[in-house]
Amino acid sequence: MCGIDNADVVIVGGGVVGSAAAYHLTRTGNLRVVLIERDPSYAQCSTARSAGGVRQQFSTPENIALSQATLRLFEKLNDEFGTEASLPFQQQGYLILASMSGVPILESNAAIQRAAGAETQVLAASALAERFPWLSLDGVAAGSYGPTGEGWTDPVLLMTLLRKAAVAQGATIVTGDVTAVERAGPSRVAAVCLADGRRIACGSLVNAAGPYAGALARMAGIDLPVEPRKRYVYVIDSRRATEAMRKGPLTVDPGGVWFRPEGRTFICGVSPEEADEPPAVDLDHVDHQPYEDIVWPALAARVPAFEEAKVLGAWAGFYDYNTLDQNAVIGAHPDTVNVYFANGFSGHGLQQGYAAGRAVAELITAGRFQSIDLTRFGYTRIAARQPLLELNII
Repeated sequence: MCGIDNADVVIVGGGVVGSAAAYHLTRTGNLRVVLIERDPSYAQCSTARSAGGVRQQFSTPENIALSQATLRLFEKLNDEFGTEASLPFQQQGYLILASMSGVPILESNAAIQRAAGAETQVLAASALAERFPWLSLDGVAAGSYGPTGEGWTDPVLLMTLLRKAAVAQGATIVTGDVTAVERAGPSRVAAVCLADGRRIACGSLVNAAGPYAGALARMAGIDLPVEPRKRYVYVIDSRRATEAMRKGPLTVDPGGVWFRPEGRTFICGVSPEEADEPPAVDLDHVDHQPYEDIVWPALAARVPAFEEAKVLGAWAGFYDYNTLDQNAVIGAHPDTVNVYFANGFSGHGLQQGYAAGRAVAELITAGRFQSIDLTRFGYTRIAARQPLLELNII
């Protein structure tokens, strides 16, 4: 038993988003915060299965700002977590390739990114050939490249730093499965109930349940179009891989296949077409057919050294996928006023979780967004079925 039967704020979901919310809420010093996580090992959560990417190459200004907050966290890590804190950031960039038809979108997006302070460059094929000679540029007209403020980090370490800091500041971690949400009339929820019979009353409920956010919302009688979508990451290597490749950026082919260095090896993957989505029922089974049919042919065509690529391993993870527009839902419910959302990141939760958790904490403690205006990411667009589309989905 956890010994807790009530809290000012209950957060469901202990990944990077929920841990960030707990961290920012406990910084006030006067809130009883309970963080509920179903997996005590955290090995199954989406954060632990993430590729760890951090980029500014989005088409939506809010998405850029969310990632930039994480970049600033990297710069002030010791101020936040103490002098012993350490978090690697491989600042090797993102390179998004496009055919001729995609160049106007690249240029439009890059203008938005530069206006937000990013250093995105749109490079013609000739410039790409000079900078990345290991690429084959057949069918590529240009690429947008972020030379600074883009790369990848350790997802588990970031999540752990936030969770441990929250606990040090007074948060309570509860292991369990939420099976019901009790309501207190039409405008509030009263408590969450766990599978083992525990009941925790809450002043506010933060839904940070990742791929299970839609299911948690339904327990409270709320429609939230967020569901798990299974994604595969393959670990590969090739004896022809060069040091320049291993120091290269996360690269996205015009067809959507991506790859990046991971130490002496590489990781890669692709998001499937809607009709080819695999069943999101487990994380144990990895289907290698998408690699054989889609990923490897694209890699071999784009990088000659990958013609001899060999698969060394693979894993699966769940996106918390917003079926309306693949953008996050961050904010309070307009009618059930003590329910807050931080969901639907659709693969961007690792890089946006720190600021998303802070945003929810601001709403709960101050009643408004203070750091980043995320009004457009609120639930109102969900209720109205008015998508806010992000053009750079990977």
